[in-house]
Amino acid sequence: MRLPPREAAINIRGLRKAFSGQPVYSGFDLDVRRGDILAIFGPNGCGKSTLINMAAGLLARDGGEILYDGREVGEVRIGYVFQNYREALFPWRRAADNVRYPLRLQGLPRAAAEARLEALAAMFRVRFDLNRYPYELSGGQQQLVSIMRALAVEPEVLFLDEPFSALDFETTLSLRALLQQVLKELRVTTILVSHDLEESIVLADRLLMLTRRPTTVAADVPVPLPWPRGTEVLSHPDFVAIKARCLSVFEQAVAA
Repeated sequence: MRLPPREAAINIRGLRKAFSGQPVYSGFDLDVRRGDILAIFGPNGCGKSTLINMAAGLLARDGGEILYDGREVGEVRIGYVFQNYREALFPWRRAADNVRYPLRLQGLPRAAAEARLEALAAMFRVRFDLNRYPYELSGGQQQLVSIMRALAVEPEVLFLDEPFSALDFETTLSLRALLQQVLKELRVTTILVSHDLEESIVLADRLLMLTRRPTTVAADVPVPLPWPRGTEVLSHPDFVAIKARCLSVFEQAVAA
């Protein structure tokens, strides 16, 4: 039986943004369905991070609207994972306290906060000591703590800004596998910015290909590959076809 279309979780209409008079977005529209993982890919400088920073309320927009089921961003629980985990975590707080921090801001009772921390540690199969300080952890462990902290508040929307770009390949594969499992289990609406095309396809339900500035949509590519997606998906005929299509679109966008 065909399922009915899911209601849009994010609606962007007429988005405008310029830096020093140079337009980045001039009337940009986008809908993101609830529970989807949307990956955004495009040429350097096209405004990928700018887009999610505006959507997350971290950067002012010059015009247009960004609504979450009709609400402004200030009315929505947002999670954000930054690229630079070394600067994102509080170095004077233990890893567990970094995860607890947004829960304390919410005023969550101690017992409920501990239960949430334990649930996240179980979801991500944490094997290291969360009572250690960030500087005592590996890069992958620090980024995992950042992801756990972003998910601690049970966000309605999660933003990931190149979360694996500073990690080695082995760690990236491990975190990628864990993250996709958790996001699909929790059905968190997610927007991922990545400079890695394969990573974008592996993690996404849908891949948005952007042009150079002023930025428009070059292609909106569905990714109907089965979950979970391990390294074996990289040789799947459908994956190869999607990657070939995206590469063609990207090359045209760069050449334009």
